[in-house]
Amino acid sequence: MEITLPGLPGHPEDEFAPRTAYFNTASHGLLPARTADVLGEAVRETAEGRGDLLRWFAVIEEARARFARIVGVPPERVALGSAVAPQVSLVAGGLPPGAEVLGAEGDFSSLLNPFAMRADLKLRTVPLAELAGAVRPGTALVAVSTVQSADGRIADLEAVAGAAREAGARTLVDLTQAAGWLPLDAGAFDYTVCGGYKWLMNPRGTSFLTVPEDGGGLVPLQAGWVAGERPWESCYGTVEELARSARRFDTAPAFLPYLGAERSLALVEEVGPEAIGARNRALAGYFRAGAAELGHRPVPGDSAIVAVPGLGDAAGRLKEAGVEVAVRAGNLRAAFHLYNTVADADRLLAALPRP
Repeated sequence: MEITLPGLPGHPEDEFAPRTAYFNTASHGLLPARTADVLGEAVRETAEGRGDLLRWFAVIEEARARFARIVGVPPERVALGSAVAPQVSLVAGGLPPGAEVLGAEGDFSSLLNPFAMRADLKLRTVPLAELAGAVRPGTALVAVSTVQSADGRIADLEAVAGAAREAGARTLVDLTQAAGWLPLDAGAFDYTVCGGYKWLMNPRGTSFLTVPEDGGGLVPLQAGWVAGERPWESCYGTVEELARSARRFDTAPAFLPYLGAERSLALVEEVGPEAIGARNRALAGYFRAGAAELGHRPVPGDSAIVAVPGLGDAAGRLKEAGVEVAVRAGNLRAAFHLYNTVADADRLLAALPRP
């Protein structure tokens, strides 16, 4: 097989020096050199008593703005957190007793489980392909991942959002496995959540929640001093005035992850999700076709994540060959990102067991 990959502006591959053929971005992205550099400096500043909190908070606000631009919403609609599940919990907490939540079978637990933890909600799941058709007048919220973690299938978000609007339901979309390589308009949905440590290549500990301009009826139960309209005047007692933006849903940001996030998000902005996605999908398609030629049956699609059923026990052998993949739901899962090459894909194909 032959393949010519779409080019990437600015040579972002120079930011990376993996020592393996790394196909595990769907678990954790590699850190760009610029991110590793700023993290190292921040650690030294912290160890030496040179940390500048005001400057750090300014950098964190730039990270918020960069993420907002990547997903197509104003920064005033973006709240910062540390993980997806607590942010989903805010949405779950805002639903009235008896509300029906519709989700996709086998979707990621951090998206579904907060609703299951409320015994007074009705959580109903259906196969992903049937999600839009399963929305009904009694549905209060549809929650789905843009890209399925287990096998890379891409949801028909346009159909889901249209069905939800017709039924008067809100939408919650998890962007974790999509933001960074799949062009997105988060403004098309009521809420989105996104863990930043995968395709956005942030350090773990960053998570983003987008909400409607009016807050979408959420109660900021996690609000502390950083959620105040004037944070430095909100450190003691109760917060007199919450932020007028989505920042009212912030939790205190972990400095190091967010300082690194700003640099990683800058790289994604510079290259662009469209260019990244075109390259990722081309490489994934090359591997998908190559695996099929070897007699395997990859999950079909045009995703940057390729799942190959029946190869879950091959991960150890691949690791010995210097190839990093994951096993999810019994599938071998390979995830292709901007630091992967055709040579990497050939190395993966060569290491696959034959049926």
